[in-house]
Amino acid sequence: MAVRAAGPRFGTDSPAAAWRPSPAYLERSRLRRFLTDVGCADLEDLQARAEADPAWFWSAAVADLGIRFDPEPETVLDVSRGPEWARWWVGAGFNYVAAAVDEPAAARPDERALVWEGEDGAVRRFSRGELRAEVDRAARAMAALGVGRGDRVGIFLPMIPEAVIAVLAVGKLGAIYTPIFSGYAAPAVANRLADCEARLLVTADGFWRRGKPVAMKAVADAALTEAPSVERCLVVRRLGDAAGEGSWRPDRDVSWDEALAAGGDEPLASVKTDANDPFLVIYTSGTTGRPKGALHVHGGFPIKSAVDLAHCFDLQAGDVLFWFTDMGWMMGPWAVCGALLLGATLVIYEGTPDFPGPDRLWALVERHAVTHLGISPTAVRALMTHGSEPVRAHDLSSLFVLGSTGEPWNPDPWWWLHRAVGGERLPIINYSGGTEISGGIVGCTTMTPIAPCSFAGPCPGMAADVVDAAGQPVRGEVGELVIRQPWPGMTQGFWRDPDRYLEAYWHRLPGVWVHGDWARIEPDGFWYISGRSDDTIKVAGKRIGPAEVESAAVAHPGVVEALAVGVPDEVKGEAIVVLAVVRASAQLGERLAAAVGETVVDRLGKSFRPAAVHLVPALPKTRNGKILRRVARAAYLGLDAGDVSALEDPTTLEPIRALRG
Repeated sequence: MAVRAAGPRFGTDSPAAAWRPSPAYLERSRLRRFLTDVGCADLEDLQARAEADPAWFWSAAVADLGIRFDPEPETVLDVSRGPEWARWWVGAGFNYVAAAVDEPAAARPDERALVWEGEDGAVRRFSRGELRAEVDRAARAMAALGVGRGDRVGIFLPMIPEAVIAVLAVGKLGAIYTPIFSGYAAPAVANRLADCEARLLVTADGFWRRGKPVAMKAVADAALTEAPSVERCLVVRRLGDAAGEGSWRPDRDVSWDEALAAGGDEPLASVKTDANDPFLVIYTSGTTGRPKGALHVHGGFPIKSAVDLAHCFDLQAGDVLFWFTDMGWMMGPWAVCGALLLGATLVIYEGTPDFPGPDRLWALVERHAVTHLGISPTAVRALMTHGSEPVRAHDLSSLFVLGSTGEPWNPDPWWWLHRAVGGERLPIINYSGGTEISGGIVGCTTMTPIAPCSFAGPCPGMAADVVDAAGQPVRGEVGELVIRQPWPGMTQGFWRDPDRYLEAYWHRLPGVWVHGDWARIEPDGFWYISGRSDDTIKVAGKRIGPAEVESAAVAHPGVVEALAVGVPDEVKGEAIVVLAVVRASAQLGERLAAAVGETVVDRLGKSFRPAAVHLVPALPKTRNGKILRRVARAAYLGLDAGDVSALEDPTTLEPIRALRG
């Protein structure tokens, strides 16, 4: 391991700190107790030991959480194939559903496990025993439809209880599930189903959004025409009559309620899986090509999520976690795995945070006595426009932690959340990592000071650093965020594409994971993320690759080629701007630009509607035809484009610069 630069690697109690742990937070802190139990003086000491001996740290963390393997591992960490292909818990038996659902249901059947609230005000609650029974019924129904160990199941559902139940049922069977964002259009759904060769799709007739029904079955039907591997479609009737008339193929489509009712009520044991058996293929967009299917295993993603929730967020048994997300994004499965493994109650919500009134989110927190609330900077920016009155209208005394992930903060929303919602008493646990990480690389904790918009340092156990282009540690300046040692939640590669995985993270610095984020560590030890060092666009925390947007834009018959970039947006963090070159026969003007934008929506969903579509005569390219998004983005924003010597025709930048006036 390279020698690190001098100075603290965790935020200190400097004047920059806006929150400091009270004696009550320190007394309760699970991480603080863990430090004492393993004989570490402080977090610096813990991190030094963890980075020197990752197997020691993760074994100790798993034991501290009470997670058991059956049988126990023969080898904790095997790096014989290199750190890129590290394997954890070799020879161990572990099915995360047995640990998260079956065992707690047997020990504490009446304890609350899951709470759901619909946008229409409906509420459903499940004890651990009731959740186990529903998961068993769903697993039995899926097995009757031909799903077995290793089969892939696409889950295209809104945030309803069946989404959690379906996820757990797939794991119980030893099958592999693929989460699909509920707002995707048919082509994006089809791409994911086809790539992983899913055998079953679980979807719904629709859901409620801002008081209006949103149809899903029609989207699923269209997607299935391009996903021939899918044999059956299991449909939850959420909207009922409000869904309207939809197609129904008796040879393929099966009602969720009818399928579960036919399976009986006898308990079903979880399949005995190896800790390295896959349970999840979750797609994340890159800068080029099709979405990447990050492969995760039973002994990886669930354990990383539980350790992070315990150490960073201090989530403990009896707490109530609500993370405002969708099951199609990483934070949905992350919350399910982590909350249930730690014995907490998970709350999920179907609707938007400000409907039917601007206080909906705060009312939900009060109604369900939420202790840990996760919310993105984008959502905070939208909610703060309503002022603090909707917040003050509700009793938020149950809150213990505020969490945030998905994108960098800017100061005004951070301070509003800290003051208006947290009353300056709650820590904001900033958390950043990725789908391929299974959680966080850097984060805050409830036992360390917190500065606005900052991270306290690496998540415990993560050998994170900030380096220059040569891989040398840097402090006080922006560099690349890297990880120097393997961890259990590390993706086991991309689905059937190992070379692309190596190219994405390991090719730049041998033996070091280069994540693709710009970061800096200040002299006082606080860390900051400055944004992506690649071209990936994050719209309200939702990652999408420029290539997907460009492919959608080119689907319009008038477009020859397109370029997509992310630009700063006050509400969403980033917004999509599309530069399109159109055919000579196309009629130019605002109407065509609007039509291209609608084509993107049709193919990717409303969440990825471009903020602007501009028609340009040509795109900036290298001599070998590679489009230079970085250069185009700089020209559009009026920034220094840097080295443009590779450009075949520098004059292509002038019309782009002119767009900003």
